[in-house]
Amino acid sequence: MNENCSCPAFEPTTASSWKTQIKTTSGRSILHVWLFMADDQYLYAFLAMDFNSNKMEEQEEGCEGEEEVVFSDYAKSILSPRYYPGATKSNEADGAAGRRRAFSFAVSGSHDEMREKHPSLKDTCWISENEDLPHRTTADEMDAERMKNVAYQYLCHLEEAKKWIEACISEELPPTTELEEGLRNGVYLAKLANFFAPEKVPIKKVYDRDQTRYQSKGLVFRHTDNIMHWFRAMEFTGLPKIFYPETTDIYDKKNMPRMVYCVHALSLYLFKLGIAPQIQDLYGKVEFTEEEISAMQQELDKYGIQMPAFSKIGGILANELSVDDAAVHAAVIAINEAVDKQDSEQTLKTLRNPNATLKCITDSNEQQYQGMLFKAKEEKRITTLNKSVREGEEEDVYDTLLTHAEIQGNVNKVNLAVQLTEVNALLESQDSAKLLAALQDPALGLKDVQPENIDYYLTTLLQAREAKMESTGSSNLEKDDVQAAVHAANILAKEERDQTKAVNEINTAISEGAPEDLVNLLMRPEAKLPEVFPYVAELYQSELRRLKEGNEEDLDHEQLFEAVKLLAAVSRINSAVDAGDPSETVRQLLQGSACIGDVDQDEAVAKRYQESLEAAKRRKARDQGQDFLSQQEIQEVVDEVNATVQEEQDRVMAVAKINECVDKESVEETLASLQMPEAKLRDVQDHNGVLYQRELKKAKTAKAESSEDETAVLWLDEIQGTVDKSNQKSKDAHKMATSMASLNELVDGDDQTALLEVLKSSDLALSSLTPDCALEYLEELKAEKTKKSYEGEETEWTSHKLKSGEVLYHNYKTGETAWIEPEGFEGSNTQLTREEVQSWYKGYLQRKAYQDRMKYLNDQLAMVIRIQAHGRMWLARSKYRNRLKYMEDNVDKVIKLQAFWRSQKARNDYFVLTHSESPPVTVVRKYVHLLESNQTDLSAELELQELRGKVVKQIRSNQQLEQDLNLMDIKIGLLIKNRITLQDVVSHGRKLHSDDEGSGLKTLSKDKRDMLESYQHLLYLLQTNPSYLAKLIFAMPQSKTTKFMESVILALYNYAANQREEYLLLKLFKTALQEEINSKVDKMMEIVTGNPMVIRMVVTFNRGQKGQSSLRDILQPLVKMVMDDKSLNINTNPVDVYKAWINQTETETGEASKLPYDVPTEQALAQEAVIERINDSAKVLEKVTEKFLNAIMASVEKIPFGIRYIAKVLKQSLHERFPEEPEEDIIKIVGNLIYYRYMNPAIVAPDAFDIVDIGAEKSMSIDQRRNLGSITKVLQTIASGKEFGGESAHLSPLNEFVKKSFPKFKEFCLKVCNVEEPEERFSIDEYSDFVNQTKPIVFMSVSEIIDTHALLSDHIDAIAPEAADPLHEVLDDLGEVPGIEDMLGEVHGDPGTPETQQMLQNLGKTEISFTLTNKFELQEDDDVDKKRLFIKTKRLLVDIIRVQHNETVQAILDEPVTPEQKKLHDDLLQVRTDLNTSLDTSLLARSQSSVEASNLSLQMKKEKVKKSLAVLEEAEMVSSKDDYQTIVTAIAQDIRNQRRYRQRRKQDIMKMRKTSEGLETKTKFYGEQTDYYNQYIKTCLDNLAAKRHSKAKESKSKNGVKYNAAKLHEKGVILEIEGLKGGSDFKNVMFEINPSTKAGVFQVSAKFLGVKMDSVELVFQELLQLQYEGQAVTTMFGRAKVNVNLLIYLLNKKFYGK
Repeated sequence: MNENCSCPAFEPTTASSWKTQIKTTSGRSILHVWLFMADDQYLYAFLAMDFNSNKMEEQEEGCEGEEEVVFSDYAKSILSPRYYPGATKSNEADGAAGRRRAFSFAVSGSHDEMREKHPSLKDTCWISENEDLPHRTTADEMDAERMKNVAYQYLCHLEEAKKWIEACISEELPPTTELEEGLRNGVYLAKLANFFAPEKVPIKKVYDRDQTRYQSKGLVFRHTDNIMHWFRAMEFTGLPKIFYPETTDIYDKKNMPRMVYCVHALSLYLFKLGIAPQIQDLYGKVEFTEEEISAMQQELDKYGIQMPAFSKIGGILANELSVDDAAVHAAVIAINEAVDKQDSEQTLKTLRNPNATLKCITDSNEQQYQGMLFKAKEEKRITTLNKSVREGEEEDVYDTLLTHAEIQGNVNKVNLAVQLTEVNALLESQDSAKLLAALQDPALGLKDVQPENIDYYLTTLLQAREAKMESTGSSNLEKDDVQAAVHAANILAKEERDQTKAVNEINTAISEGAPEDLVNLLMRPEAKLPEVFPYVAELYQSELRRLKEGNEEDLDHEQLFEAVKLLAAVSRINSAVDAGDPSETVRQLLQGSACIGDVDQDEAVAKRYQESLEAAKRRKARDQGQDFLSQQEIQEVVDEVNATVQEEQDRVMAVAKINECVDKESVEETLASLQMPEAKLRDVQDHNGVLYQRELKKAKTAKAESSEDETAVLWLDEIQGTVDKSNQKSKDAHKMATSMASLNELVDGDDQTALLEVLKSSDLALSSLTPDCALEYLEELKAEKTKKSYEGEETEWTSHKLKSGEVLYHNYKTGETAWIEPEGFEGSNTQLTREEVQSWYKGYLQRKAYQDRMKYLNDQLAMVIRIQAHGRMWLARSKYRNRLKYMEDNVDKVIKLQAFWRSQKARNDYFVLTHSESPPVTVVRKYVHLLESNQTDLSAELELQELRGKVVKQIRSNQQLEQDLNLMDIKIGLLIKNRITLQDVVSHGRKLHSDDEGSGLKTLSKDKRDMLESYQHLLYLLQTNPSYLAKLIFAMPQSKTTKFMESVILALYNYAANQREEYLLLKLFKTALQEEINSKVDKMMEIVTGNPMVIRMVVTFNRGQKGQSSLRDILQPLVKMVMDDKSLNINTNPVDVYKAWINQTETETGEASKLPYDVPTEQALAQEAVIERINDSAKVLEKVTEKFLNAIMASVEKIPFGIRYIAKVLKQSLHERFPEEPEEDIIKIVGNLIYYRYMNPAIVAPDAFDIVDIGAEKSMSIDQRRNLGSITKVLQTIASGKEFGGESAHLSPLNEFVKKSFPKFKEFCLKVCNVEEPEERFSIDEYSDFVNQTKPIVFMSVSEIIDTHALLSDHIDAIAPEAADPLHEVLDDLGEVPGIEDMLGEVHGDPGTPETQQMLQNLGKTEISFTLTNKFELQEDDDVDKKRLFIKTKRLLVDIIRVQHNETVQAILDEPVTPEQKKLHDDLLQVRTDLNTSLDTSLLARSQSSVEASNLSLQMKKEKVKKSLAVLEEAEMVSSKDDYQTIVTAIAQDIRNQRRYRQRRKQDIMKMRKTSEGLETKTKFYGEQTDYYNQYIKTCLDNLAAKRHSKAKESKSKNGVKYNAAKLHEKGVILEIEGLKGGSDFKNVMFEINPSTKAGVFQVSAKFLGVKMDSVELVFQELLQLQYEGQAVTTMFGRAKVNVNLLIYLLNKKFYGK
């Protein structure tokens, strides 16, 4: 067979199969068809087809007519007429061009015969002789394919209807597969009715036009109104009712194909009328998926109806619309025959046949009719060939002929095209009359063509042509374009006429009407004027009247438009002024429509505009009674404010100029600037220019100094004040100079009285003048003046110095004054100056006072001498007493000063020790004693170890007690249901009081010590190397991980009882988490969606006893707040809220609600009352949640360090594993750990996590749990960074709160992760165990040790793949995994009995204390590990430098040991020995090598240190060049760390005490529960004793029962017995059930044919446990299957009287 072709079976009824069978042969597309016949005969046919154009191609030469086409009966029954040419041969007439038949041929026979008969088929693919024939299609398969084709055809009809409706209403419809549902509300159908019958169905009649009601509420009955509108529109248009569906066919979706069928008929009818476009034929042109076709097939099967004959719509429509069906049919046939002949004349003649009832036939369109109809008929024939005939459907003549409606529609199409061509041509010539006639032509079918609007039509159509040319490149208008232009022109013409009328009425109202009438006319839409403000109607009236009077004629529309626009702006300005908003006022002033010029936008100026406009409005309202300003008045106010502002700016510039001139120190410029008109300064005098300059400069300098601003300038008021001050100063100075001239003149005379008056004048400022001394004043002044006359020359000028320091120059002859020294100035020697007079007067007063004092002292000389003697003596005594008192008062200070000096020296040494990088030996030696442990240290160490052991035992005890109490709950529950005996409960209750303490090392015999030591090595290795346990966790089965975590890992690390164990446990968690993320996590979200093992372990541990206090501190106040608030009721469940609302309504009204009680969520949310209540709860929930969120945000420091550190590790590991993931997504996962996994469960169930204390007899209420659950739901949403939606959409009001809170939560997570490393927090490293005084101790049970050993042995290859790994050596030392007896000795009893097994199980709980040691620790002479040798050397050196003193280590080691030093060393060792003897330090296990080294003599220690230093120096760890400073620095570091260690130990003790107290509280709680259980058991025992006597007789009858298997099978107890068929076999089996002496235990024996076969012990409690666990069937005797529930029922009935 041709390798490029395959020939599978072909079903002719499937178009999709048709296309898939296309194969290319000899350059042609061939469709191969195989039809199978009997006796290895088959029919092969092929069609040549061009599928791109969907038209049949002509056959190759030689492919037609060579043979008679032969079809067997079978072939004829299968092939449709288009495959069987003989079936339609009568209809296949040759065309004018001699077209060949489109079909090729079909022959029957074998393929060899075909090859011989038809050589032209040599390139066609064939099946070879040895190949199997294609599979023959069965009848069922063909029927299924036929049904699928029906579904495909219906989908095509739906798509055709969808496209046609969209083209009509210009709106997108739902997808085809959803179209039926989308049409049910009738909205699209009503819009379609509006399209073809708008006068019958206006658009406003369409109900739910935007479908908002349908989208929110679904279908409502009023939607049927839309369907009825569609029916009425079709009836109005004339569509025959035979096509109409029923309303329920659409609304209830009973027969949607009928509705689609009607749409197709309507499209054809409207096409005939020229109203709508023709519907497309999309069969074979659209594709649907197999799922869509199958779904539609199922929908059609639901309808159970016959599919309408879409192909017969044209014929039915023609029959329904014609009067004479036969005549019309004959006329249509004649038209089709004329079209086929392509004789246009004959075609026109048949079209004009009256029987054809065709309209609008135009002779000039003859050729166009022929071409259009021939093309339409060809397309219909091709389409018919592409379709399959439905089964059982008769052929119709109109399958290939054009129907009456199609002929009329195509005629209309031709008429329309011709008429549009004429319209486009008339637009070129712009002939209005002819254009009007063309537009009114019925062929064009335009609506509402009005002759009076022809000019508008011409203009609008020309504009439409230009627009179309720009957008599409073609200027030819279509019908829709022309109709739209006509419609637009009609509207434009009407608007212009209405506008003209409105303008005339407005002009009349301006002159004659009232303001209110005018405003109403201005606001009419026809006027097309800008916005009008009615509240200023008078403004419009007055301004428009003024404008009209100035125009001297009526205002046109343009003038009115501009005027109204201006007045609207003025109105807005008035409104803004009234509102009192300066910024809004300026904004309105700046509007271009306001025509206000020179508006300043400065804020200060804006306020002035506002104030001035408000004042102007008040004035106008007061004076004219009008509360508005006109545009002119507003402009005047603006200009006035601008002028004022400009004036102020000019003054500012003048002030700036004055300051500038003052800085220049130019008197002329300063004076000129002061006299500037803009400055408006008062009383500026030319002769004071110098003084102005000086005073202004002085004032400006002073202002700069006071304000500390060198650029400070003088303000206007300061300048005016300075000018006034200068004027006054000038005036006072002139007056003073005049007085001095008068004084000099009077001195020359003898008038004493006049002289005294002048001296007393305020100008000279002389005080204390005595009238009696007037003559003396005159004489002395004359003497002064005479004395001065000898010093200089006689001139007219003299100078006076003022108080301010300035000098005034005065011409005593002319009276002239000057502030600048006159040219050639020399002071007059005949004139006294002011300062000379004042100086004389001061000297006169002093001389007079001195003379008076001397006279008084001379009179009292003896008393003066005596007073002086007493004064000297008092001073000497006071000085002595003060000195003596000072010394006595400061004795303590002197002592303190000395002590301070010594302490300062010590502090300096300690500072050097703690801060110096290289502290000297002399300093370190002073503090080495701090490294020595004292009695307090050892006592604290012992207490810490005891507390650790106690806490571990308490934790284990509480865990076991909790498990027993849980089991006790179950047993008492079963007892309440009368399912087990009271004795079973009592026996279990005794276990609650047992105190099974582990006996530790005492339980081990001496021969097991080696095993103990090996296990200590193993545990130390596991504890300090986290990789072992991390790998083991993932290697062991998942089912054992949790138990291993709780029982082994936490015990191994002492539940992190101290900082060392917590440090190591965190290292394990870190290693395990990194291992899990790198090996187990493929997608980051698996951390959230899954349940990562390590995170679960971390959270479990930190939520346990150690982290419980942190959770309590964070959450307890919040949870208690919610629980204590009895009024708080947060319920956001719609169904619960709905039910509560119904209950409340019925309670309040006393009537049963008409609403259903049990409803789904959607129906509950449909009630507004429910929505309102949920919203109220959401508001309360937001407030409460915000409190929780804020408290959690503030609790960063309270969160356990373990959680914070693992969160940090998680964040870092995710960054490394998924580097491309955004930071925000990683933070969400970290938040999931911190909140959802750690905090959330404790909020939801605070009683289970001991967040709140609830007694055994109490429990949380449902409301409390619901409130807390609602809070956690919101907190979870915040932590996840999502919003409420979907099922929680009713909580969407909280989304804003969630969005606002998530950034805060993100910041909180980052703070939590911001934590130091454990090494830094705990000050621990890998060598800390060698510094610590004690070795770690852990407590583990024997079972835990054995389980750990077994797991390590099973998974050693995965844990330690390297053979040299230390773990292999340790496990080799241990050997095989031991049993409990191997470790604790033999157990007495039968090994197989339950008692022995129980005893072994109890022994397995025995706890042993392990002192962890490192097997690989170096011995004394081992120099391999240099770091450990360094540590030992350091210890020995500490003992040496304590007793020997020198400057360097080398000097100390070289110094010989003196007897005193040896004794001091021995005393030190003795103190240590005594201390160890006085205290029980058995728990403080130490390194053996360290203990032995510390007991060496001083000399041996020195020699050992020398050797060690030599080794260390070779390893370059120390150097003798720096006197071994490295080891000295290390000792100093140990001293510093010793203090930290003691602080840590103190903190650990306090923690252990607090933890122990918490555990004791929990134990007490469990004790309370135990007391309740015991009280209940006691009550039951009392009741049992009371009833025992009355049931004594009854119990005798219940010794045992017997049943055969058939009876038990009938009761349903026995289900089947292996090997027995039932019936008679079951009757031969007898079961006997007897109660044993032990309560709740029965002996069941089985006999076959009287022979005892087997016996088993049946424990009633075990049956109850099976029932409790849900196991319905169990096995007895290994062969019988028993129904557990019915067996329990039988035992209760027969033995317990139930």
